Amino acid sequence: MANLTITVDDEVLKQARMRALEENSSVNAILGRYLQDYARADEARQRRQEALDALLALAQQCGCGRAGQTWTREDLHER
Repeated sequence: MANLTITVDDEVLKQARMRALEENSSVNAILGRYLQDYARADEARQRRQEALDALLALAQQCGCGRAGQTWTREDLHER
């Protein structure tokens, strides 16, 4: 595991430490999780896109649709 040195404002670090303590964690652990999420953001974005593509393909396959029918606002809100 690598070590990382960063520069941060003293007050920001103090607030981060207090918040981390409230969450029963450490600034080091929080930054580690953040960097892990940051590094894997492209993977998560790709999975979301694949899920969306699959959903859209399924919608196309089901044959559901309006069959050209349109509705007015009154039709949609009729009680």
